[in-house]
Amino acid sequence: MIHVIATITAQPGKRDELLKRFRDLVPQVQAEQGCIEYGATVDVATQLPPQQLVGDDAFVVVEKWDSVEALQAHLMAPHMLEYRAEVKDLIAGTSLLVLEPA
Repeated sequence: MIHVIATITAQPGKRDELLKRFRDLVPQVQAEQGCIEYGATVDVATQLPPQQLVGDDAFVVVEKWDSVEALQAHLMAPHMLEYRAEVKDLIAGTSLLVLEPA
């Protein structure tokens, strides 16, 4: 199993629109072979000193896949290619962590 942590930063003021489009995509991704978990998360305020916030224009996608091959297939799925083309102007940047249990 692998874990993916993707931070998506929207263009200023565009996070809500981007999140709506992302949520519309989620059922298709969750139906993909090898998808264990896939969903968006946003900051929650706490009093934990080491907490880092992603901010008002970003969200974090938490994913689990049964293999690297499943992740690679996901990235090339027709609905993902279409989604990326549709939202490219809403995105300011992304960062990606692909991890495995230690």
